[in-house]
Amino acid sequence: MAPPGAARREGPLNDADPRARQKDEAARAAAELIEPGMRVGLGTGSTVAHLLPAIAERRLAGLRCVATSPATARAAVELGLEVGELDEIGELDIAIDGADQIDPAGWLVKGGGGAHTREKIVAAHAQRFVVIASADKAVAELAAPVPLEILAFAAQSTLRTLAPARLRDAPPSPDGGLIADYLGELGDLEELAERLARTPGVVEHGLFEPALVSLVLIGSGDGVERRVLEASG
Repeated sequence: MAPPGAARREGPLNDADPRARQKDEAARAAAELIEPGMRVGLGTGSTVAHLLPAIAERRLAGLRCVATSPATARAAVELGLEVGELDEIGELDIAIDGADQIDPAGWLVKGGGGAHTREKIVAAHAQRFVVIASADKAVAELAAPVPLEILAFAAQSTLRTLAPARLRDAPPSPDGGLIADYLGELGDLEELAERLARTPGVVEHGLFEPALVSLVLIGSGDGVERRVLEASG
């Protein structure tokens, strides 16, 4: 029987699924960046599911983690990681999360799991934000959909303002917001990010600017590509 807190995987990696292998590579490379006593932000999604056991296996003393979703919090605690609230822990040394799309400049689309508001807050409060992904997430140009969290109040009016946009048939965000998608042309990403942010009724959008990102780790199946973003400092 494994000792309490030992890392557990759902099962061995499937060699027939190259994306799972690539996610695991990137996750393990990110886990190696964590040092004892660090305050660590944990993202949400299938790539982070590879990250959590990779962190737990290292058995680093004094880690304090902040999770961006209840599912991540539960999985982390089951693996023996200490999870607290961002308001209690304060500034994070590092945050690690996946992405739905990554362009060459470091712009991200995130929010496939509906937790992008919390993910952006955690990334903004981390000294380093590290993105981990399989090779298919690296794209030449970002494309719709861009996830949105919107208020339930006047939701259809908000969507008409943003048209083309639609509500997603999905559970609400961890904080109760409705999850929607912007479906239009992305064009100038800075301009679109500003437009989405200033639209009344939008809680948060899934465009993450390069200034938030410190490092991108992309698994290839034969190693990990490292993209350091200079703009992030």
